[in-house]
Amino acid sequence: MPSAQVAIAILVGVAAVVDDLARRQISNWIPLAALAGGLGWQTGLYGWRGLLYALAGAAAGFAAFLIFYLLGGMGGGDIKLMAGFGALLGATRLAEAALWTAGAGGLLALGALALRFVRKRTGAAPGGDSIPYAPAIALGVWLALVPKG
Repeated sequence: MPSAQVAIAILVGVAAVVDDLARRQISNWIPLAALAGGLGWQTGLYGWRGLLYALAGAAAGFAAFLIFYLLGGMGGGDIKLMAGFGALLGATRLAEAALWTAGAGGLLALGALALRFVRKRTGAAPGGDSIPYAPAIALGVWLALVPKG
């Protein structure tokens, strides 16, 4: 049986991926669910310290992708999602998740470039310019939760 933390990460991640792929945006309730779950889980385990740990994680998650949002490379839903996951993971584990997310996002970008190339060569419609990033975020968070050792 997975821990509550893992269960929340799976449920929120799946909801975010489905929403982002279907609508190319992430509904506000999804990052809010991650934030509420993270605050509750951390506080339940560690009391006031857990609450502060969750808030620090949320701030770190928000800050980690803020620059990409300001540069126009990422949507606001992605930043809110990472902030919600930051509360669930805490700042330390969020750093690992951000690295996994960057790697997964790079692979997604390579796949999108390859698809664009194939479509161009075959004369198919080029498709959109943006890449839904929730799959990379969810995968990064899930990989950060895999036990090491």
